[in-house]
Amino acid sequence: MSVPFFENYGWIPEVVSVNPDFADCVKDPLLLKSIPKDIPVHIVKALPKNLTSKFGLGSIALRSLYYYRKKVNQLLKDKHFDLIYFSTTQFPILILGAYWRKKYGVPYVIDMQDPWHSEYYQAKPKNERPPKYWFSYRLNKFLEPIAMNSVSGLISVSQSYLDTLVLRYPHLISIPKKVITFGFFKADFDLIKENSDLFNITHHQEQGTYNFTYIGRGGIDMVDSLKLLFTAFKKGLTENADIFNKIRFNFIGTSYASKGKGIQSIMPIADEIGISRYVHEQTDRIAFYKSIDRLLKSDHLLIIGSNDAQYTASKIFPYILANKPLLALFNPKSSAGQIIKNCNAGTVFSLESEQNTLIKQIYEYLFSAVTGQLKKLETDWLIFEAYSAENLTKSQVKLFNQIIAK
Repeated sequence: MSVPFFENYGWIPEVVSVNPDFADCVKDPLLLKSIPKDIPVHIVKALPKNLTSKFGLGSIALRSLYYYRKKVNQLLKDKHFDLIYFSTTQFPILILGAYWRKKYGVPYVIDMQDPWHSEYYQAKPKNERPPKYWFSYRLNKFLEPIAMNSVSGLISVSQSYLDTLVLRYPHLISIPKKVITFGFFKADFDLIKENSDLFNITHHQEQGTYNFTYIGRGGIDMVDSLKLLFTAFKKGLTENADIFNKIRFNFIGTSYASKGKGIQSIMPIADEIGISRYVHEQTDRIAFYKSIDRLLKSDHLLIIGSNDAQYTASKIFPYILANKPLLALFNPKSSAGQIIKNCNAGTVFSLESEQNTLIKQIYEYLFSAVTGQLKKLETDWLIFEAYSAENLTKSQVKLFNQIIAK
């Protein structure tokens, strides 16, 4: 989303990316259409997963590390670059920044879109930890200092991510740092309109039902939000069955696992509370533009937030641009919840509110949504404009300029 605007502010980008044929992620051919054709995109290979998985290594970052090193070495030898910018959650790649800075003297910036090395799951029982947690925890703990010891600047979607890193690596206090969230990119919605033939499949919906749609990951850190939502819904089934029977909850793309291998994290909560017939969970992720299409075709949008104060949801901008009624549950310290409130784009419930009061409020919200009594909030598009991709690119560039001026 930033790439089309860098040149407006004096920076000419070149992109290095792994060949999507080597990745597990859902392929989305429309993504490249949003990048100006004159911007060079260098594609690197990766080791085949069917080979490395025999040794328990499936990560695209580890499989492509050697090829990134080789390609960028070539680029840095052939021409001058002022800065290397890492914008990825495939964290092992980031250690190459320290190598390139030492070898070629090029400063690098890391965009922390998620926590890298995290202690969040350390206190959790083994059955609540992600797959291969033992290995990933130790790998992250080893690799993160390599990248952070030489980094020239940090961008993050959350202030708490930066605070954690400064606490862990005190020298970072003196480098340029800035909280810059993902922006919204109106062109994404234009691309969907221009390619409507790719999205002409009608989504199945029971007649007379109201669909609440959430697109994004699940996980143990979202159990608190889910239990509140489902408990409020069950209260509705008990007290107003004729109304609440019309509600359906759809959770899409809840696992990072490859297609068909995801483990459900939403349905066990629905089963526990006894409302599973009203809940659908699809663990397989869907393409970015297909996800926007699903938001546009839903009656009502839902964002399930983490109980982790550091969590922020990059998905909130497509949700807001879809301009549908929006219900969100967040830790009160989450920046995502604050953005929705600031723009008056949806109703945000705080996970730290008194539980019975919160259940009652969610119950009333669901009741109003189905009975037509819910007042649609008018988004403040003037405030929202501050989060445009172009405006946020300007903030990125300001930090880049600080670094190369040193």
